[in-house]
Amino acid sequence: MSFPQFAFNNIRRNGRAYIAFFLSSVFMVMIFFAYAVFIYHPYVAELPMGDTTATGMQIASIIVYVFAFFFVMYSISAFLKSRNKEFGILTILGAEPAQIRKLVILENMLIGCLSIIAGISGGMLLSKLFLMLTTRFIGMDDLPFYFPMKAILITIGAFLLLFFCISLFTLVFIGNKRTLELLTGTNKPKKEPKASWFFSLLGFALLTVGFVVLRNGLNGGTIMLAAVTGIAGTYFFYSQLSVLIIRLLKRNRKTVWHGTRLLWISEISYKMKDNARMLFMVTVVIAIASMSAVVILSLDQENREQFTNNDFPVIYNVYTPSDQMDMSYIDSTLEAAGLNYQQVYLEYFWSDADQSAVSVMPLSHYNRFNAIQGKKTFQLDSASALFVDSRNEKDQDQIDRNRFRNYVEGDTLTLNLEDGSLQARVTATDVEPRFATLIYSTGIVVLPDEKFEEITQQINANRLSGKVLYRIPAWGHAVPDRHSSEAMVSDQLLSSADTIRSDNASDENYSGFLTTRYGDFERYRQGTALFTFLGIFIGLIFSISSASFLYFRLHTDLEADGKMVHSLSKMGLSFQEMKRSSTVQIAILFFLPIGVAIIETLVVVKPFLTEFGITNYTMPVLTVFGAFVLAQTFYFIIIRSRYIASLRKMMV
Repeated sequence: MSFPQFAFNNIRRNGRAYIAFFLSSVFMVMIFFAYAVFIYHPYVAELPMGDTTATGMQIASIIVYVFAFFFVMYSISAFLKSRNKEFGILTILGAEPAQIRKLVILENMLIGCLSIIAGISGGMLLSKLFLMLTTRFIGMDDLPFYFPMKAILITIGAFLLLFFCISLFTLVFIGNKRTLELLTGTNKPKKEPKASWFFSLLGFALLTVGFVVLRNGLNGGTIMLAAVTGIAGTYFFYSQLSVLIIRLLKRNRKTVWHGTRLLWISEISYKMKDNARMLFMVTVVIAIASMSAVVILSLDQENREQFTNNDFPVIYNVYTPSDQMDMSYIDSTLEAAGLNYQQVYLEYFWSDADQSAVSVMPLSHYNRFNAIQGKKTFQLDSASALFVDSRNEKDQDQIDRNRFRNYVEGDTLTLNLEDGSLQARVTATDVEPRFATLIYSTGIVVLPDEKFEEITQQINANRLSGKVLYRIPAWGHAVPDRHSSEAMVSDQLLSSADTIRSDNASDENYSGFLTTRYGDFERYRQGTALFTFLGIFIGLIFSISSASFLYFRLHTDLEADGKMVHSLSKMGLSFQEMKRSSTVQIAILFFLPIGVAIIETLVVVKPFLTEFGITNYTMPVLTVFGAFVLAQTFYFIIIRSRYIASLRKMMV
């Protein structure tokens, strides 16, 4: 039997241990290859969003590759530790250290080559589906299938290099151990796990610091500090604090010495200490994936809410208001599409009243705005004013940081102007939160038309702004599909935006710019859809890999656990008791990282999303965590059944 055949037979005999690692590697190769197929597609550059999508996939492929490096390195090192006894036997039979190293390299490269072949083959079969899903999900035109020779060569080269470098690096784990040390393998008696009070309290303090700094405003420094303290605190939680908690729990005999609790609590303290680094890595991976997914889904949800809350599907934003605004192109386009519409023009300027930031507009414009919505209109005399509270409740944290005074009827406000001040008595008040997003103001001062005209004659014309708003009842508020009337009319208007600007140009200056509700929604949706699409596959890799990490550790400990179960079964341990104890231990290893990741995600995303004015993120959180919990439950059921079946064979 040749040396390569010997290496191949080793892999075949250890198939149960290698299968999870092999399948995870295949999946990573397949995802990397699928991204490369899109990146190097000859027609990508011609598509809208094509370059942006390709760049996003390049970043995602780098993330997959870097993660694959650490995943493969950890997996191989776990296998090598579990095979110390096998290497010891080979040494007794006359194998030299160089031959054992050669065997390890051959095995790793064989698995790597098989993973690359299987991954590229699977990627080729699914490449057309991947291209179709990518373009449909992001909202681009379909891409034709092509033979991705460049993607194949890059994938082969990248992963051959990865497996070869890791094979060389993992030789460090073998070292030059003595034969007796190798033969002992994982059978060395373990010392009782101990935890340091100092490092346990340090871990708790680091987690507390990370929580507190995120509540004191977000900036580059606080984010970096929270990340460092959070990651370090998570490591100390698993390596020290969790072990300390279990030790303190074991002191309560009344609670612990009951049924199989003593068995699984004693065992879990060893497993927590032995698997601290693995649990730490799984937690960090799941937390990062969860945070990214929650933020992306929350932004997408906010985009949809902004669409449904927008009553004006077409808006022309005016730079230099004048009496000769020409909106004939927009009007004729809407009429040609058979759409009834209502138009309102708002003219305003920003100022401050009693050190409170406000916008000022004429009464006729505000009444017109209310009239098309069926709301109350107002009357003002020359010395009075209407104050409109336009705060958006969702942006309360941002509002609290801004200058705002809520006037009531009977108050006198002082409006600060360029050449003095103007006093007016507030005779009426109203609430209109739409202005928070329409003209980015939390307070509106409405003046009689003649008073507003008098003021505008005295201020700099550059301070004036305006908006032409179109309300189109037929379009409603539901998010339309790509072939709807709103989508097609919006595309037509946006493609002719230069024509509309030139119709209203003053000298060499553009008069303003056109925005549409659907155009803003689609542009934002495409951006979030790209990250969502990339995140789904990266999240899948993280999820599958986290389950593989746990599987490797359980398989590594199987021999020692089997001997313990064999001894306990002689003393009367039943299969049901063993099953119950093992299930609790495996459940803790599988679901504790999920629980910690959920807490860390909630701590991080709340201040981050609040900074964007997003307070309703319940559904994104439930969606992301539900997906991870379901996936982890699926892996738990499969791995638990295999693990318990293996232990059952070792019972008397």
